Amino acid sequence: METEEAVLALAALSQPTRLEAFRTLVRHEPEGLAAGDLARLLEVPQNTLSAHLSILSRARLVSSERHSRSIIYRANLVEFRDVALFLLRDCCGGRPEVCEPVVETLQSCCSPRRKERAG
Repeated sequence: METEEAVLALAALSQPTRLEAFRTLVRHEPEGLAAGDLARLLEVPQNTLSAHLSILSRARLVSSERHSRSIIYRANLVEFRDVALFLLRDCCGGRPEVCEPVVETLQSCCSPRRKERAG
């Protein structure tokens, strides 16, 4: 990833509504959400959300697909991964123990949840 691409993505996420829209779409992967449903969840007017989604789309953080009369938006997790890796790639400077807490946090939040057995 180039610096300009990372700056574009980070700038797109630097506004509260866009950040919440992206986070909401991540939670609804891989199905995505219709624009109207996303607007209702975020309690944002549809025309306002449309402008925010356009910015996220230009930054390649979301994609859209028309289904009948709805437009379904999805988080582009590959692009987000690339941004995160761009930020973290050189974080340890050859010292893995510096990045270890970040890796542990990511592993714990991304691990499949274990179902507790009924006693």
